[in-house]
Amino acid sequence: MEGTEPEERALGERESTAPAPGGKPGSPWVRRARRAALVVALLLVVPLLAAGTALRVNYMGDPAEGTYTRDRDAMWLGHAWVDGRKKDADVTALARRLKDTGIRDLYVHSGPLEHDGTLPKSAYPRARWLIDAVHRELPGVRVQAFLGDVLANEGPEGLHLDRAATRAEVVRSAGQVLDTGYDGVHLDLEPLHSGDRDYLSLLDDLRALTRAKDAHLSVAAHQIDPLPALHSVAGLFADHPKWWSQEFFGQVARRVDQIAVMSYDTAQPLEGTYGGYVALQTSLALEVTPPTTHLLMGLPFYHESNPSHWGHAETVAAAVRGARLGLSRTDADRELFGVAPYIDFTATETNWREYRDGWLRPTAS
Repeated sequence: MEGTEPEERALGERESTAPAPGGKPGSPWVRRARRAALVVALLLVVPLLAAGTALRVNYMGDPAEGTYTRDRDAMWLGHAWVDGRKKDADVTALARRLKDTGIRDLYVHSGPLEHDGTLPKSAYPRARWLIDAVHRELPGVRVQAFLGDVLANEGPEGLHLDRAATRAEVVRSAGQVLDTGYDGVHLDLEPLHSGDRDYLSLLDDLRALTRAKDAHLSVAAHQIDPLPALHSVAGLFADHPKWWSQEFFGQVARRVDQIAVMSYDTAQPLEGTYGGYVALQTSLALEVTPPTTHLLMGLPFYHESNPSHWGHAETVAAAVRGARLGLSRTDADRELFGVAPYIDFTATETNWREYRDGWLRPTAS
């Protein structure tokens, strides 16, 4: 500093570089800590801002004309439909609700599977009643048994896909529900890591069974890496990598009749970024799903707010528009495509209205 005597300048330098008990504001330790914190913040914030901007841009533009329902939608239903809580009046109300929508498949929770792959018949005592009632009230709508379990991928408890005996029991359980009268089997095993060869082997065996019984095989699928190999990077920091590789998604899609992407619980904080994320997921899924496999994008028919799902952002309107944008950009004429609301017992009138306005608009009156 100009005008400072050498002795005063030297004293000031010694004072500024002396260790400060407790980390006083002027100490080098504090300055280094601040610089490090700034660098870390920039390393975290800048990529997040860039990703958010990219997703928001992906949500811009107008969907192509004609990218509405193909009358090939599905819906997840809760366990109350098969355990005795629902009655004839409930089926009548459901039929009234679904009238003039594109919903043609119902994934009815009929499990969960036991950890050894078995399924007690006591888990779905009213299944035959429901199947007959739906076929009567909603001709042409399929009823599929929604079966799932927690996989033992992150701890000792859960279903072990690596055990051949367990996989065989899952196949036997699938045959058991098909013998009850279900039109198909819908499998949801989580958390399922990308590249799981045992899962692919299970699907091969299930596909042989469902084909022999003239039934459908469908699965609930994890989201696809929004960036290449992101599931591998995430796996370094968490036991549950959120995404599948696009390659693995395609391997699964080629083994089933229907694949439904769980395109919710994305942690997106804004409606625009969530819609852009769904558009991206739709495009990625369409690129590797064969035209003979029916692809569905999940819709969040529920509202909660937590770090993985912000209700103000993950709206049905944004999901539908995102799905239409992805469809428009990737394969606008794809026939085997639809959306799938999750789940009936948390659905609100706003959810239904946004589904109808965004996806059924040409035929809604």
